[in-house]
Amino acid sequence: MRALLPYLREHRAALALAVLLALVGSAAALAQPLLVQRVLDGVGAGRAVGGAVALLVVLMLGTAVVSSAQQYLLQRTGEGVVLTARRGLAEHLLRLPVVEYDRRAGGDLVSRLGADTTQLRAVITSGAVEALSGVVVVAGALVAMLLIDPLLLAVTVAAVAAGAGVVATAARRLRALSRVVQERVGDMTAAVTRALRGVRTIRASGAEEREVAAVGRSAEAAYGASLRVARLEALVAPAMALATQGSFLLVLALGGARVASGALGVGELVAFVLYLFLLVLPLAQALRAFATLQTGLGALGRIEEVRALPRETDGDPAAAPPPVPGAPVLELDGVSFAYEEGVPVLHAVSFAVPRGTRTALVGPSGSGKSTLLALVERFYDPTAGAVRLEGVDVREVPRAALRARTGYVEQEAPALAGSLRDNLLLAAPGATDADLVRVLAEVNLADLAHRTPAGLDAPVGDGGVMLSGGERQRLALARVLLARPPLLLLDEPTSNLDARNEVALRGAVDAVAADRTLVVVAHRLSTVVDADQIVVLDAGRVVAVGRHEELVRTSPLYRELAASQLLVARS
Repeated sequence: MRALLPYLREHRAALALAVLLALVGSAAALAQPLLVQRVLDGVGAGRAVGGAVALLVVLMLGTAVVSSAQQYLLQRTGEGVVLTARRGLAEHLLRLPVVEYDRRAGGDLVSRLGADTTQLRAVITSGAVEALSGVVVVAGALVAMLLIDPLLLAVTVAAVAAGAGVVATAARRLRALSRVVQERVGDMTAAVTRALRGVRTIRASGAEEREVAAVGRSAEAAYGASLRVARLEALVAPAMALATQGSFLLVLALGGARVASGALGVGELVAFVLYLFLLVLPLAQALRAFATLQTGLGALGRIEEVRALPRETDGDPAAAPPPVPGAPVLELDGVSFAYEEGVPVLHAVSFAVPRGTRTALVGPSGSGKSTLLALVERFYDPTAGAVRLEGVDVREVPRAALRARTGYVEQEAPALAGSLRDNLLLAAPGATDADLVRVLAEVNLADLAHRTPAGLDAPVGDGGVMLSGGERQRLALARVLLARPPLLLLDEPTSNLDARNEVALRGAVDAVAADRTLVVVAHRLSTVVDADQIVVLDAGRVVAVGRHEELVRTSPLYRELAASQLLVARS
């Protein structure tokens, strides 16, 4: 419940009004049996009852109006709580350290943002406030029934307590079971997300049936968990119905006998029966609300599990330490790194990138080239050594300031669902249409802006599926060039390009790199033979540094890579 309070804080005024309306409605409901008793006693005594009847009608209508207003207010507040939860969770999800995305299934995180936050609505609309109003009505009804006939009250409490005990026992188990349900739903969402993201690969592999079966197994697990919750919830209504019917029959039997003996008046018996319904129905409502609350708190536990994960920490970009005069733009000093403890990927990597130069990182697959760029961007921090930007350890530079000074093009070059304009404006939201058209031309994508009547607003599809691999790569480069950062980090920018577009892209990179520092990961050595320095990596270690001609003579590994790509003759 303490974890729920932050979600309620900004809605406290609406909740206070809902509670006030609930109390007013409860008071009006508790007054009605007394008025019915007065009417019946007045009719029996031959007194005028017009005023009491009119007041009863006014109370009934007022109760209906108050109840309607309360329900709308609760529904609106419930939606507001869901909105607050979703905003907060989405903001937190997008700021988690990259390592958390490596560990967790994206579909499960999406499920927490969708299905789990939806459960919070029921906590407000059918949970806490209704439980409170139910408690008020039950307390008032008990007092009134005690004043009318303590013996009938004792019989009623005994019958109702038996049903309430069953309901409370079932409700206490619901939180744990509902959490299991949400976890199984998360697993199912993850399975579906995985299948949809790889649908082309799945179909090309003829694996549709196996993937359908995998999703089906996840759905069956969610179904089984939901059935366990349904079985518990199925105890609630029958138990309370049995308690209600039993107490009603006992009151009628015993109350009728007491009326016949003269110990109780007819009006008092009718009032007691009405209070009995006011006792049992709100009590059942309160117990159902308690069960709903347990379900919602189970979902809240999954939300808070993610909210408890540490976010990427950052400081004030204006507080970034000043550059060290004369220091290289980028320097790696004894950098080691492991994704998993005890399984190092990089071993004491050291090299420097002078200002205005081009440095290429080459080596066999798995040698750690892309990991080095990820460390520069601070997606991860080194386990040993230091990465320095202009002489300052990047761990001392706020991430926002660091990433504003670097432009990073990933190896997979993803395009986000949306339009060309949406993708280009990610790094430079203030760019004009003329800027967008210019940068597209620089990477040989000018035709994209004129391919359809939509122009820059043409959709690229989910993950850029409406673009070719090369177009996605060049679009990613255009996005980075638009921000004009002083340091460019390119992870295999030409891997998906044909020879013609590779030449065009190299020309674009040459043009924009004239006044920038460039670090590029390359498998095609032909694209980096003119680099100012080439760093050769093997199994996470630097094995050679130099220019192309020098490395051909001095580095067996580089010579082998160059020979395999027909850049030199095999020895």
